[in-house]
Amino acid sequence: MRVIEIEGGSGPAEALRVAERPDPSPGPGEILIRVRAAGINRPDLLQRKGAYPPPTGASDVLGLEVAGEVASVGDGVERWSVGDRVCALLGGGGYADLAVVDARHALLIPDGLDFAQGAVLPETTFTVFANVFEAGGLKAGETLLIHGATSGIGVTAIQMAKAAGARVIATSRGAKKAEAALSLGADVSLDATGGDLSAAIADAGGADVVLDMVGEDYAELNLQSLKPGGRWVVIATLTGWEARVDLRRIMVRRLTLTGSTLRARPADEKARLAQAVEATAWPWVASGAVRPPIERTFPLEEASAAHALLEAGDHIGKIVLIP
Repeated sequence: MRVIEIEGGSGPAEALRVAERPDPSPGPGEILIRVRAAGINRPDLLQRKGAYPPPTGASDVLGLEVAGEVASVGDGVERWSVGDRVCALLGGGGYADLAVVDARHALLIPDGLDFAQGAVLPETTFTVFANVFEAGGLKAGETLLIHGATSGIGVTAIQMAKAAGARVIATSRGAKKAEAALSLGADVSLDATGGDLSAAIADAGGADVVLDMVGEDYAELNLQSLKPGGRWVVIATLTGWEARVDLRRIMVRRLTLTGSTLRARPADEKARLAQAVEATAWPWVASGAVRPPIERTFPLEEASAAHALLEAGDHIGKIVLIP
């Protein structure tokens, strides 16, 4: 099978190359997926640069989510059969013709979705559910503030929050992205490059939950934006991971600051998340309420160009490889 390997160098053009490897076989409790589409995510960029190594036992090949047909099943797998159309969360190995995955981390692609649409769901829906709804405790009628609202995670968070009956304030860089966030369902969409962002969020009523992918530069803004009892959830630190926080304000206003990553979670925890996402978010996907937009697709051999587009930051939604 073909895979994309990291050859060396931090830039996508010199770092990524197509290579051949033996076809893998599923072990007990695993399935083999013939990959028809693979989502690209920012952790892939970090791994390419040597800053986010795969967990112990995971493939060294890039790629955290795929969609395709089940090609074979390992011992003990009862739910899946050869030919089933599935998408799955991986610890690695998605940039390939074939990928092995824990059978519990796969979900059936809802009718009406193609493989590219299926491939952009696992990483985003699992992340949003775990952080916005579980750690953040977002409820119907509350307000979610999303920074980086037109990223793959951001667009999914907008749609999932609206499907759950919440209100959304979105921030993104530039008028084009602000307009896109509105079109995806945000109630208030703010251009982070213009005006007093803190004042604009306050005018919009503030937030019960903040989904933060910015990090250091927005620490003070998040404290200002949260209502009493609010929850600040950090899932990325694009501007840095060290921030000065006034703990007294957290105590006095009864705020919660939390964060997480997804890739390194134990297999059993990911299986639990898969069940929760299937029960809660999959009906929204099936109805069309959650349908993350795809900026562009690339053939597998153009993975370097796909990485360059993601790094440029001008995209809206997801970028996908098509083996």
